[in-house]
Amino acid sequence: MTTQKPGVGLGVIILNDKGHILLGKRLGSHAPYWSIPGGKLELGETFEEGAIREINEEHGITILQPKVIALTNNLRTYRSEGVHFISVILLAKGYSGEPQILEPDKCQDLMWADPHALPMPHFDASGLAIRCFLNGTVYVGISGTTTDYQ
Repeated sequence: MTTQKPGVGLGVIILNDKGHILLGKRLGSHAPYWSIPGGKLELGETFEEGAIREINEEHGITILQPKVIALTNNLRTYRSEGVHFISVILLAKGYSGEPQILEPDKCQDLMWADPHALPMPHFDASGLAIRCFLNGTVYVGISGTTTDYQ
């Protein structure tokens, strides 16, 4: 008997000097949603190492001193797509380089957005992560199929 278990994702809230966050418009999996950048944790990585690697691979920038700030249980995505991830959310208040799209099969557009005015549609894990960030909480629960961040 095969037992399915949730995977571990990483989401990174990257702040610029105006207090805006970096968002990408997804292609492929979880499209057509806007989302903070991130990816999957690899075996043997710390959360911080994984976040630095993912952001560099996806957008060619080096985030500085990422810090774990929240966890999300992405049940809306599980219910709609059958994919269940627990995401570790990190905050990076600094970065070097200029963000670009290095994986055009996964991301079609980048923007800096006011975290209080998110573009829609917005990805489940990203919306929950931003809500935690804005509220200064580690976890935001959801009930049923509704979300707390829209």
